[in-house]
Amino acid sequence: MLSRNNLDSSQLMRRAEDLINAASNRYRITVQVANRAQRRRFEEFDSLDDPKIKPVIRAIIEMSDELTQPEIIGD
Repeated sequence: MLSRNNLDSSQLMRRAEDLINAASNRYRITVQVANRAQRRRFEEFDSLDDPKIKPVIRAIIEMSDELTQPEIIGD
């Protein structure tokens, strides 16, 4: 996972654009990112994984990783 210091805004924008381009519905992918970010925000209270990255940014990174690397999702 990327830390706050290694986070490049152009890379984040590219990842978000890839998610939107791969989705059939822009609204739906936006809602999915928001829902995942909300779940991650509540999970952050339980774990001290990396509280420096905001949940929305983490959700975009995770979802774009799942899009480009489907093997990390598992069967």
